[in-house]
Amino acid sequence: MADEEKFSKYLRKATAELRQTRGRLAAEEARNREPVAIIGIGCRFPGGVRSPEDLWRLVDRGADVTTELPRNRGWNLAGARPDLRGGFLHDADRFDAEFFGMDEAEALATDPQQRLLLETSWEAFERAGIDPASARETRTAVYAGLQFGGYPLLLREPPGPGVQDHVGFGNSGGAGAGRIAYLMGLVGAAVSVDTQCTSSLVAIHLACKALRAHECTLALAGGAAVMSIPTLLMEFRRTGRLSSDGRSKSFAAAADGASLAEGAGMLLLERLSDARRNRHPVLAVIRGTALNQDGATNGMSAPRGTAQQRVMRQALADARVPASSVDVVEGHGVGATLGDGVEATSVLTVYGSEHSREQPVLLGSVKSNIGHTQTVGALAGITKLVMALRHERVPATLHVDAPTPHADWSSGTVELLTEARSWPAGERVRRAAVSCLTLSGTNAHLILEEPPAEDGDQTGGTQPGPRPSTGAVAWPLSAKSVAALREQARRVCEVAADADPLEVSAALVRGRSSFRQ
Repeated sequence: MADEEKFSKYLRKATAELRQTRGRLAAEEARNREPVAIIGIGCRFPGGVRSPEDLWRLVDRGADVTTELPRNRGWNLAGARPDLRGGFLHDADRFDAEFFGMDEAEALATDPQQRLLLETSWEAFERAGIDPASARETRTAVYAGLQFGGYPLLLREPPGPGVQDHVGFGNSGGAGAGRIAYLMGLVGAAVSVDTQCTSSLVAIHLACKALRAHECTLALAGGAAVMSIPTLLMEFRRTGRLSSDGRSKSFAAAADGASLAEGAGMLLLERLSDARRNRHPVLAVIRGTALNQDGATNGMSAPRGTAQQRVMRQALADARVPASSVDVVEGHGVGATLGDGVEATSVLTVYGSEHSREQPVLLGSVKSNIGHTQTVGALAGITKLVMALRHERVPATLHVDAPTPHADWSSGTVELLTEARSWPAGERVRRAAVSCLTLSGTNAHLILEEPPAEDGDQTGGTQPGPRPSTGAVAWPLSAKSVAALREQARRVCEVAADADPLEVSAALVRGRSSFRQ
């Protein structure tokens, strides 16, 4: 009898410990899969895009902003090669060095990509309603995708001694993330990434993993792409990979090559639970991400459909959602003659097999508007989708004469976005996927979801109309110089014309640093 009682006591203890272990494992698994909130976006894209709203206005009206080559880089090609076109940041040489505490020599020696990362990182904080100065000495991490070098070749030969002292860091891809952390005083990880076209999505993947592992409290993730020298343009033209008219005809029968473009952007990310507790705006939620490699193919730059399908399924598994729940796929879609067909086939296999003719998954690409922004191509797609969720419609993909014949569209379960489509909020949770590929074989995929309903007006979704004001409302403006103050006043008047004056005032008070002017 004593032995039975002893055995029963042991069983009760073992059962209790097992329940505790299961609880801890469940909590750990939930933590490792917690959704990550996008709480702020700073960006620069062709066509004068300086904000997510600018990008939305561009794609919503169906604009194509590819242009001739820039004339402020000393390429000596603009007049000689009018046939070469792409999507360029024509003002990439502009930078407010004083604002970031850099002297003229250091700013001149610093690659424009690093300067754009600084600007868009600062703006991502402000657009989240967070004073960037408040992030100093916090465990905020930085993950930045950078691909291009060669900037020192644009400097005078030889550069002055003051400039020369800064060229090493100024031209270092590895210093791109570190410079943000240094100048903003961030003490989380600072990692620069180069996987070519997938760099920004790889950076976002790493940031999400770090947030879920509680390695950081906030994370900046994104990248920049500025072609200081025209080497890649000329190489793409030589090998026949450059579009004949400078336009990316995504997933189209007429596709004849990529339109090379430039851009920059940073997302400010936070664990969803923290974003809710801190009352930060939730623009969208990253549910899952995945990376893989093509491995051995019949050529270093040859795409592998089975690898693309695997990375899509891995991202869906990480998000714990079925392919049938994804409404829109923002494809890589650079306009490659055969590559777009391989990608479309992968989307048809993974997503199309779970959809019907009555409710097909919609496929498109922002590259048809602004060109292939390379390192930040995925970030441009994410920004477009965030704004599409807010405005409840998906913009059209341009330059599609007919779907590419290198994929079998007969099932009707995948539909090219040849015209804008309504995407209303309702009972079904709206989700989208972002696909990103690269010539070196690194594939990346992301599952994006609309903000949870619990966040109410803080989600960044459709905003209520202006509330009537009963009196004067102060809009406090400050800057580090008189010229910057005037510019800020101009931009505030420009973007706030139809906004609620009280909300503008609150944003200026809470989300911006105070400066001497």
